[in-house]
Amino acid sequence: MTTRTTTDTKPAPVAGRPSLWRDASFSAVLAGLIAVLVSYSGPLVIVLSAASAGGLTREQTGSWVWALSIGSGLTCLGLSLYTRMPIVTAWSTPGAALLVTSLGSYSYPEAIGAFVVTGVLITVIGVTGVFGRLMRRVPAAVVSAMLAGILFSFGTGVFTSVKSAPWTAGGVLLGYLVAKRFLPRYAVLVALVVGVACSAATSRLHVRIEAFEIARPEWTTPHLSVPALIGIAVPLLVATLASQNAPGMGVLAASGYTPNDRVLIGSTGAVSTLLAPFGSHAINLAAITAAICTGPEAHHDPRRRYVAGVSCGVFYLIVGMFGSTLVALFAGLPKELVAAVAGVALFGALASGLTGAMADDEHREAALITFLATASGVTIGGIGSAFWGLIAGVLAHVVLSSGRFSPRRGSRP
Repeated sequence: MTTRTTTDTKPAPVAGRPSLWRDASFSAVLAGLIAVLVSYSGPLVIVLSAASAGGLTREQTGSWVWALSIGSGLTCLGLSLYTRMPIVTAWSTPGAALLVTSLGSYSYPEAIGAFVVTGVLITVIGVTGVFGRLMRRVPAAVVSAMLAGILFSFGTGVFTSVKSAPWTAGGVLLGYLVAKRFLPRYAVLVALVVGVACSAATSRLHVRIEAFEIARPEWTTPHLSVPALIGIAVPLLVATLASQNAPGMGVLAASGYTPNDRVLIGSTGAVSTLLAPFGSHAINLAAITAAICTGPEAHHDPRRRYVAGVSCGVFYLIVGMFGSTLVALFAGLPKELVAAVAGVALFGALASGLTGAMADDEHREAALITFLATASGVTIGGIGSAFWGLIAGVLAHVVLSSGRFSPRRGSRP
């Protein structure tokens, strides 16, 4: 029987484990660390590219990184403790990609104004429950298929990395398999240690930290302009809701949780608004990194996986305090190491997604279409494949079910 948790009322603590300290486990803390590692070794590069394209100063760029880190840390930590679910948040990667081409067309204060408006709109959409009502009408099999499609490339990434770094990626996979056989709770840790050792032995580690510097946030007074609202706020709003929050809700649902969309979307929108003057373009629910923390690798007991979300938040805050110093640390790790470790950490979540997608005969074909569309990686209008896979699956469900389109069982009205 699947364990489900709800945020309508704060759940009672696990019997015999009434505190965060007693619920904590090494595997959950490690899951949070790996989630942060994946965030800074990949998506942050897009943010830095957008800052460069927009002509931002070093101080403005540092403040942007600080705002994203602090915003993600506070929401991960606070929401995970409040809901007792592994809530993992991050910055909008599609939104940052949009800014690579659009930020240079407006002044920085105008962009900040657009960020503020985006945050306000996301907050309103969240607290009114509009977004959640739409998501709850999607069949569970379609949501699971979307999760599997999102994670598919990470699973295959373990093996494609073997081509360019056979010792590193191969060491990660072998270390994971051996540890999974004898020390299953520490399989991901062993994979990480073996991968780092192999990277060092083959001279692929390029980590250089000269000194630790405390990050300094820089305030920019927002300036509202119609062109910036049309050119930045509108596409940023759509990309964040469709490509980030929708998959993020799907990951939680596919992992057996019943998230309160009003709390989650509303909170991330509010934090985005408050930190926008410091550079934060959008804080939202994560999908890929969330799957690392919501799966069985974080902990075999779903009620104790919230510690992974707390851990993720703490690591975000630490990185945010030191800004570019620790970012340089993550950037020095070989991409094959990060890809391989992320891949093995997501094996459990990928397996769960595939199982949930194919388990229901009635929705199996719609789920298959969702999986294929999502795994294709197609991007249309700046919106990623997760959203289009969801749309394709819903359309297939409606056609194949003769127009029957009702809320999932167990959903709140």
